[in-house]
Amino acid sequence: MNNTDMKWVACWGNATSITDRREAVYAKNLTLRYPIRMPFAGSALRFRFSNLTGTEPVELTKVFVGHTPITFDGATSVTLQPGKETESDAINYAVHRGDTVDVSMYLADYTQMNSGTLITGPLSKGFYAYGDFAEADELPLDLTRHTNWFYFLNTIDVLTSADNHAVVCYGDSITAQSWPDYLAQLAFGTNVSIIRRAVSGTRILRQYDCITYQAYGLKGATRFPIEMRVAGASDVIIQHGINDIIHPVGEDVNPFRPWSDLPTVEEMQQGVEHIYVEPAKAMGLKVWSGTLLPIYGWRTYNEKRDAMRQQFNEWLRTSPIFDGCIDFDAAVRCATNPKAFAEGFDSGDHLHPSERAYEAMAQAAAHKLIRHIPSRYDHEEQY
Repeated sequence: MNNTDMKWVACWGNATSITDRREAVYAKNLTLRYPIRMPFAGSALRFRFSNLTGTEPVELTKVFVGHTPITFDGATSVTLQPGKETESDAINYAVHRGDTVDVSMYLADYTQMNSGTLITGPLSKGFYAYGDFAEADELPLDLTRHTNWFYFLNTIDVLTSADNHAVVCYGDSITAQSWPDYLAQLAFGTNVSIIRRAVSGTRILRQYDCITYQAYGLKGATRFPIEMRVAGASDVIIQHGINDIIHPVGEDVNPFRPWSDLPTVEEMQQGVEHIYVEPAKAMGLKVWSGTLLPIYGWRTYNEKRDAMRQQFNEWLRTSPIFDGCIDFDAAVRCATNPKAFAEGFDSGDHLHPSERAYEAMAQAAAHKLIRHIPSRYDHEEQY
């Protein structure tokens, strides 16, 4: 295949947020390893690393994909400046659909671990090991633990067939959990990659600046222009807004959650239109709304909040500004009590779905998106 038939397409992606504030925020002599499954074939890779929410420079002493060094202007180490994202050189590295590539980073000196995001799902598993094992075939069992925190690694692009493209899943903790991974499994074998841009606790219109809730991330107007840097993107699914509704409780209950943070439904609609839809359309993307899930039984639930959710959902289903709606609410709600999750679909906290429900969400998205996207099952590029 000649280069005129190829383009860069994001094949894996994550958001970058402020990590949860704990007693220890530095690491030293640490290896991070993230196994990434390739959704389609390609001849080269490039990598974006992010220190977007860091306040100090971060040195990645060694960075590898498999046994191949990832370089930056030819150098084998890189310093990520605070508030910045850094892209690697293009690395000649042939991959085939279904390959798993290991991206490994070694942090030799004291490193501020401020930039990272917690994600879960069957395709989202990382590891850390004490010591320098960036080039090792396997991490030593006695020095290694599993992690769902993804630090610094933000996006991987592959130089691939020009008919491949990316679908972006944008949202909060619902999207930071499993449904994008299940959607990626359903899309496997097509020309679609699934890129997750999700941060738990985030809101459309507000953000927290206290260390208690900093990990709840940046507001939509700040996040969206940064996170939508996705090579080869064709569509974005926006499932966001429930935290705008459920977070405020009044300063007498929580000094960081005043009632003044509670928007009207109209303000949420305007936020989605101006912060998300208009910029996405300007990028040439199709925009799919995703309805908000049931919250009956959640600790801040009341009838007013649910009425806001229902009104917002009706707008998401019917507004002509979207190219279509993925009705996640309909996919997971109870038939006899639509304010609540269906039996077996509640994780137990009455806000986040169970794994079965996340699979149902993925199926709802696949039904709308993957059937509209041409598939090619009859051949596989070889490099």
